[in-house]
This record gives sequence, C-alpha cells and structure tokens, in this order.
Amino acid sequence: MSVFRFKYFNVVNERSAMKVNTDGVLLGAAMTILPADRRLLDIGTGTGTIALMAAQRALGIPGQAGDDEVRAVVDVVIDAIDIDEPSASEAAANFGESHWAEHLRAHNLSLQDFADSEPGKYDLIFSNPPYFEDSCIAPDERKSTARHTSVGLSYRDIFEFALERLTENGRVSLVLPADQEAALCRYARMCGLHLFRIMCIRTVERKAPIRIITEFSRQRCQTPAEELLTIMNEGKYTQEYLSLTKDFYLFA
Repeated sequence: MSVFRFKYFNVVNERSAMKVNTDGVLLGAAMTILPADRRLLDIGTGTGTIALMAAQRALGIPGQAGDDEVRAVVDVVIDAIDIDEPSASEAAANFGESHWAEHLRAHNLSLQDFADSEPGKYDLIFSNPPYFEDSCIAPDERKSTARHTSVGLSYRDIFEFALERLTENGRVSLVLPADQEAALCRYARMCGLHLFRIMCIRTVERKAPIRIITEFSRQRCQTPAEELLTIMNEGKYTQEYLSLTKDFYLFA
C-alpha cells in the first residue's frame, strides 16, 4: 500500500487520479485560514491532503489545544468534492482515519451537482485545479480529467461558484502556474472577486517562479500582499520552505 506520512495524519495514495504533490501541500500550508472560518470547501480534493491540512490548521491537534480552543472550533465543517469516484472514496477513507473525521465530509460529485445539492455559503473555498489547457491530453481518462481544464474543472468554474457561495468575508485560494496570473486575475474581477494576496514560488533562486498561490475576496484591495518563496538552495530546502511546511512534513 502506498502511504504518504505527514506529522499528524497519513494519506493513502493509491486510487486517486492525482497523487500527493508539492503544489497541494504548499497551498494547504500557505492559504489564509482565519479563526472565524467555520465552513470550508476543497474542490477537486483527490486524496484529501489539502482538506486534511486545513483541518489540522483550523481545528488543531488533539491533546495540544486547550479545552476552550476545542470548544470554539467544534462547529467547523470541511466539505471536499471530487468527480472521480476512486478519488472521493480514497479521500473519505483518509478522512475517516484522521483526528478530524467528524469535521470532514467527502462527496463524489461534480461542482455543479454539489452546488445543486448542498445549500449554504463558505468562508473559504480552495483548490489545486487542473491547469494544462494547451498540452496534449493524457491517455488515461481519469488523469486527463484531473489535469486538463478542457475535460474537467477550471478556475473559471470555481470563481463562478464562489460568486454565489462565498460569505461576505469569504475567500478563494488557488495554486496555479505562474503564467496564468494575468488571465486568472482578470476573470476573478469579472466575477466580483479581488486579489488580496499572491505568493510566487520558484524552485531555485536563479529561476523564475513556476507556481503562484493566489487569494481573492469580495473586498477591494489597493495593494495585494506579495510574497516570494524559494524551495531549494544549493541542493537543500530553504529555511523559508521548511518553516512553511514544518507542521506537516516529517523532515521539516
């Protein structure tokens, strides 16, 4: 059995169309989660890794939080959806084995079907969506759906859903290739959402960023917060990367 071991939870990593990956872990560690957040939604959950990271951050580790903290977050619910049945099933199993099983719910539904079946609004919507729009379609149909916007979910679908389902102070957090920044921000504005934070991620200092983590809200922001994260330096993980992931990775 293929199992990815984090500090406080394990992820069975066999049946999901997309496996545990650095993009997802970075989003789970870096996205903004506020103490007042009560309803969270992971779109395209795969193995459930990002939802589990969100649960750890929002709910804390049993035995480490005080009684008052535990009572304060007891009503947190994290929904996680995936159109791929094996992925949703694997996420559900991973949730069930975690400390936060009662707060996590996996749904084998498309975003549209979920929108039709689940009422209510969300304080945080997050996703590591498909983004290979122009590359060749992978021969495996399930992997194609997970990787290509032409056959599956796109950030446009997420923004359109968020327009209707975000709370007044809610946010959308996405991880995408850096070259999609302009188109992403333009479409967000069309949906009434505004960039308030962006993290540019590069593998090493000499290279340009390859990924961005972007966060949007309904509130206009004159000057979005800008951050730069470098993953490696001279063959070792940078201190900033280790600091970001220290609560999750065993080696951090």
